[in-house]
Amino acid sequence: MKILIIGGGGREHALAWKLARDSARPEIFCAPGNAGTAALGENLPIRADDLPALSAWARGARPALTVIGPEAPLCAGLADLLHAAGLRVFGPVQSAARLEGSKLFAKEVLAAAGVPTAAARPFDSAAEARAYLRDARLPLVVKADGLAAGKGVLICQTAAEADAAVDAAMVRNEFGAAGRRVLIEECLAGNEISVLALVDGRRALLLPPAQDHKRIGDGDRGKNTGGMGAYSPAPWDTPDFRAMVLDTIFNPTLRELSRRGIEYRGVLYAGLMLTHAGPQVLEFNCRFGDPETQAILPRLQSDLLPALAACSAGSLDDSLLEVNPAACACVVLAAGGYPDQYRKGDLITGLEAAAALPDTVIFHAGVKLDAGRPVTDGGRVLSVSALGADLPAAVTHAYRAAQLIKFNGVHMRKDIGARALNAG
Repeated sequence: MKILIIGGGGREHALAWKLARDSARPEIFCAPGNAGTAALGENLPIRADDLPALSAWARGARPALTVIGPEAPLCAGLADLLHAAGLRVFGPVQSAARLEGSKLFAKEVLAAAGVPTAAARPFDSAAEARAYLRDARLPLVVKADGLAAGKGVLICQTAAEADAAVDAAMVRNEFGAAGRRVLIEECLAGNEISVLALVDGRRALLLPPAQDHKRIGDGDRGKNTGGMGAYSPAPWDTPDFRAMVLDTIFNPTLRELSRRGIEYRGVLYAGLMLTHAGPQVLEFNCRFGDPETQAILPRLQSDLLPALAACSAGSLDDSLLEVNPAACACVVLAAGGYPDQYRKGDLITGLEAAAALPDTVIFHAGVKLDAGRPVTDGGRVLSVSALGADLPAAVTHAYRAAQLIKFNGVHMRKDIGARALNAG
């Protein structure tokens, strides 16, 4: 059985790692993959955004399932191309992926569905946005409407910061086409949590919630990144909380999409702010989160492939997921200078020693092999995930392994899980 995984980051390594351990022992192919996925299957020399080449390979090889990792090929319509070829896909079609591809579209769906979310206004010109900011209540959030690799959300405490955010998106084009339109929305206060659900078009099955750490520095300081670490379970994960999230967020959203003639099949990721008035949606993503995936998948005791296949077939069932009660912590190791300019090509040492520790797995992201040696090749280089009987143990194990890995300028946050640990 062939499984094709699209993408080459830590999320895709985690998916390949979990699927390779499935009892069906599928043959894993990754496009393009990375140094970690190469040890689990075959890497294909095809970029994740090369839709014609991906479609051509899949039409020829006929994989039993294609799992699309990144948002860009989903929003570009890769799932639609594969469906047209009669292939099974885990990942939403282009019309459904607009929930991530356009923040304005997501807001329209949320409003129509009656799902709680921050009030927001869209702007197509910098002049109109600046005029609105003159009387806007601070703090506020400026968001690029389109895909910006997790970096198009700017929290602004002052009027000067808000003006600079509009300038960055709409004048300096720092987010490319994604910033041609911006949303300016109220800044919600509370704890942020990531809730991912497997969706088969009609129903949603929640994965264990996780909490991401988006800022580059300890104490949630500095610039937003793609994510510097995560842990699961989050302390708010109770049966009542899950039921509320399904009833007030996921189910109404799926009903509204269905009303619009859109069938969502894949994973739906809701970034939630736990406010005093209850959970509110910050954003939707149309794919597995990174690094949340690296904190969630190690906790799954059941095979993953049957659940993904059931989403594709429209036959999802609660019995397909069995979760380990142990906690998992994930620590991201980034190149010095990330999320701005950073070096590539630095030798990475200590990987074998770290991976040899109990209940620990290393997921590669920005790593490539140079003459057989692992070297840095991205901003977020790799992540270290570790299980523990509880969150303090998982965090201890993850940092013990992370500290064994060395490369020039290595940077990691030292406070992954601190919000939950301090709250307890």
